[in-house]
Amino acid sequence: MSPGLISVAYVAASILFILSLGGLSHQESARRGNWYGVAGIIIAIGATIAGFGLGDLTAVIVAMVLGIAIGLPMANKVEMTQMPQLVALLHSFVGLAAVLVGFSSYIEPLVIMVGAEHVIKLVEVYLGIFIGAVTFTGSLVACGKLDGRIDSKALTLPGRHWMNLAAVVVAVILGGWFLGTDSMVVGIILLVVMTLIAAALGVHLIMAIGGADMPVVVSMLNSYSGWAAAAIGFMLGNDLLIVTGALVGSSGAILSYIMCKAMNRSFISVILGGFGQTSSSSTASDGDQTVHETSVDELAEELRNADSVIIVPGYGMAVAQAQNGVSEITKSLRDRGVKVRFGIHPVAGRLPGHMNVLLAEAHVPYDIVLEMDEINDDFPETDVVLVIGANDTVNPAAAEDPTSPIAGMPVLEVWKARQVVILKRGMATGYSGVENPLFFKDNSLMLFGDAKESVDKLMGALRG
Repeated sequence: MSPGLISVAYVAASILFILSLGGLSHQESARRGNWYGVAGIIIAIGATIAGFGLGDLTAVIVAMVLGIAIGLPMANKVEMTQMPQLVALLHSFVGLAAVLVGFSSYIEPLVIMVGAEHVIKLVEVYLGIFIGAVTFTGSLVACGKLDGRIDSKALTLPGRHWMNLAAVVVAVILGGWFLGTDSMVVGIILLVVMTLIAAALGVHLIMAIGGADMPVVVSMLNSYSGWAAAAIGFMLGNDLLIVTGALVGSSGAILSYIMCKAMNRSFISVILGGFGQTSSSSTASDGDQTVHETSVDELAEELRNADSVIIVPGYGMAVAQAQNGVSEITKSLRDRGVKVRFGIHPVAGRLPGHMNVLLAEAHVPYDIVLEMDEINDDFPETDVVLVIGANDTVNPAAAEDPTSPIAGMPVLEVWKARQVVILKRGMATGYSGVENPLFFKDNSLMLFGDAKESVDKLMGALRG
């Protein structure tokens, strides 16, 4: 295929990627957006393969077959509740690719350049490796925290911000040395040292962030991986990678900014790894507070007599795979004339949009699934709120306890409803490690047990 046709194919793929992002911004058009993305990927891969010679094509096909052989079983094995971990792991692959391509571009460049062009190329290589190394190790740590293999509490070393700053300063100094050397051996040594520093920086940045803030971290790492992909594009002279990386990097940064606003966090502090304290609040730990339990039959009666019900799902619902039962309860109540809606926090679960996808799969109508800002003012006029597996996103300590680690974080103000019923296995804290005083409020009832079993029993009681 001629270079002109390849460029046209890349432009078409870029347009499809932009349409894909637009489609994914709404639930109704998300399926169409996914197909746009798939079509763009197919065109991009086809055009790229068409540009290779026969000798290179063999290696490319072998690499693709190996990737498919690894990726397909992994995708089929991973459950929806493990999707955040998978996304973080995939981000690490992009970072590692940027590091490997950077070293390859320096050792054996595709095009020999001189003068200012050579210096610009070296800057691209250096920055690409730095961003890639930070993304690689940071994503692995995020994956470990989300999967429970690494403690979700923030690692707050003394002087950690100065340590991060020192790492960046040293990397900049090494960069100046790298640009000034004419020795390939010295240049490789400098790149290796900088890569190790960047890798350590990536680990420390994410270790310093607590579990409650992991959804923002995953989004931010998504942005980092985009910029790493753009860096690969510059190093390889591939316009499509540059455009795609810029799209991913900018959209990830915008999403992170939106989520930071939803959590009352500083966007700059996300980048610097400077937030995420997870020490527990003592608000809900006083010994004289008691929990009021309820039964399935009592809850069923409450729902029958209610005029309005709001359901607030969380990660616990996803783990229990209770979304289909929740959908059936919703349909049953709506058939009785009860006004049922869902309240979704921007960081419900451990990945943006996680709850929306689960509810869509369970055939819950899009028009009754509302975001926090759309539904928060309606809780005072609500008869019953069902909290299913949510914890941090409904914690009143965020609004009532200025000493809480999550103080100031916007939450779903479920405690303002006439009655709140929390479906939960036990009294454990949420992913952030912050205790929840909601469990002890006078208008709160606890229905202990597995969410799926409780939901199924509740459905049976409503039918009976």
